[in-house]
Amino acid sequence: MEISEELYSSGAKCIKIYQSKQNRDERVKVSGWVHCIKKREKDLMIFVLRDGTGYLQVVVDDKLCEIGNNFLLTPESTVTLYGLIRKVPEIKSTLDSHELICDYLKLIGLAPAGGIDFISNNKESKLLSDNRHLVIRREKTSKILKVRSYLLQVIRDHYFERKYHEVNPPSIITYKMEEADNMFKVDFFGEPMYLTPSSQFYLEISLPTLGNVFCVAESFRREETKSRRHLAEYTHVEAECAFITFNDLLNNLEELICDIVDKVMKSPAGPLIKDLNPNFTPPKRPFRQIDYAEAIIYLKEHDIKKEDGSYFEFGEDIPEMAERKMTDQMKEPIFLCRFPASIKMFHMKRCPENEKLTQSVDLLLPNVGEVIGASMRRDNYDELLEAFHQDGLDTSLYYWYTDQRKFGTCPHGGYGLGLERLLTWLCNWHHIKDVCLCPRLVGSFQP
Repeated sequence: MEISEELYSSGAKCIKIYQSKQNRDERVKVSGWVHCIKKREKDLMIFVLRDGTGYLQVVVDDKLCEIGNNFLLTPESTVTLYGLIRKVPEIKSTLDSHELICDYLKLIGLAPAGGIDFISNNKESKLLSDNRHLVIRREKTSKILKVRSYLLQVIRDHYFERKYHEVNPPSIITYKMEEADNMFKVDFFGEPMYLTPSSQFYLEISLPTLGNVFCVAESFRREETKSRRHLAEYTHVEAECAFITFNDLLNNLEELICDIVDKVMKSPAGPLIKDLNPNFTPPKRPFRQIDYAEAIIYLKEHDIKKEDGSYFEFGEDIPEMAERKMTDQMKEPIFLCRFPASIKMFHMKRCPENEKLTQSVDLLLPNVGEVIGASMRRDNYDELLEAFHQDGLDTSLYYWYTDQRKFGTCPHGGYGLGLERLLTWLCNWHHIKDVCLCPRLVGSFQP
């Protein structure tokens, strides 16, 4: 005869797993997913329950075995449990030194046996990618996604504490910010448009009405490479600051990284980061500054070459691999400054001491490379128009952007931070695709 759930629910307090400790010796109701089964015996089962807020060891006694036929339970099955939260002896190893002695189990959804274990233990990249919806249930992946959530919170806290305003720029744009081959073209009600690689221009036009601004938005680039740090869609943290100098910009970036790290390590993400990256230490201030010209010399002196075996020359872009090798050798954050204008965007302000250089900077972090790209912006209307013409761009498409230089121009600068790259550094993770929910890159578009 089936025993009614109502007989067991009376007096049971509905809790989440994170509330278990404060409800020891209390009768509770808790729901979640069977994370793993630790022990099966004739009249006993011990398994770990997961609900997103934590993990709880559950002991099912022989009475319940008869009631719920719980030996059918498999990992990822969904259950509601009733029972007593009990502190366990010191000599017994459990999660948070307590467990649930369960006296009633309600089976909500039974998962197929062995399915998720096969996926989780497989090393085949395509299989893991296509089954990302199941892979994210693994403990380490779950920890990374939780760190990501707390990281977004502290990033916003950083800006709000400094009186920035958050804006929400459009993702579909009419103009080119990069070479057309680097942008995704879309049909928008019959009009050719693009998915944005950056919200910079919209942040700039927000300065006169809101002051310093930031956004957290998705950006898109046609990254054909399969490198471990590139995504076609990524979360872009961008900011623009009015009435600053290039030195102010560098100071803002240093303060941003150090404050974010301090905040996230003091948040619930701190223990997760330490578990994923036990050797993590916050960066020391001040950050090392190197001009692009000095970096070219460094690459030659340390025998870091291009793929064809030749050395890098002044005026050439420094690609990911060489950049990362240099950063890993120095083993500290680096401000790589003052890039040649010939390899940077037209809207970047030139250095007053050398018009061939830009007031630009990339922040490089060990094991990752570039995490932030930043620059001062051209604030002179005539100079900006000339830069448009030199790049062969139709200024009529950018009238709303150039108007900012007509009506209340000011010295200003800004930057874009790749959230996923910052996460790979914090968690010491090898591939960027593992630190986002469902990565979009070459050959990966499911689920």
